Amino acid sequence: MKIYISNIKHKKFAAQISKCIDESAKMRGTGIARRTPEYIIKKIEAGNAVIALDKEEFAGFCYIEKWGHGKYVAHSGLIVAPKFRGKGLAKKIKTEIFNLSKKKYPNSKVFGITTSKTVMHINFELGYRPVPFSELTDDPEFWKGCRTCINYDILTRTDKKMCLCTGMLNDEKKK
Repeated sequence: MKIYISNIKHKKFAAQISKCIDESAKMRGTGIARRTPEYIIKKIEAGNAVIALDKEEFAGFCYIEKWGHGKYVAHSGLIVAPKFRGKGLAKKIKTEIFNLSKKKYPNSKVFGITTSKTVMHINFELGYRPVPFSELTDDPEFWKGCRTCINYDILTRTDKKMCLCTGMLNDEKKK
């Protein structure tokens, strides 16, 4: 198993990644923002993603998004193919994407929102802390990404103040 910073040769996995995200959302019955293969390809081509492969088999993926004119970056689309779950791969992927974020965007605050207990635990180990949504980006484009989540109505009803997701922030400048 190897984790790579994405490049154009990884575009061939975009449809599989998109499908894996969709299937995981359905299986969990909780919110996961869906992403099209075209969207994933943009992240791959920009080198703003990491992909885990077992030889040439897709195993996992995560990408970086910039928000608020680079003041914030978020890790999104963290997914591990079912066959590779329960082996610590999500933590390795999340650590790689975190390190890539800090290298590419050293002055940005890193955040994420999740309903996954596993992701919360990984984020905590990487130095994130739970925060109210008001401490996250106010970039409207970020919140548009939540529209495909089944819990979007909660977010809109509360004027983006709360949802079933937990907001987590890693602001190393405060440490």
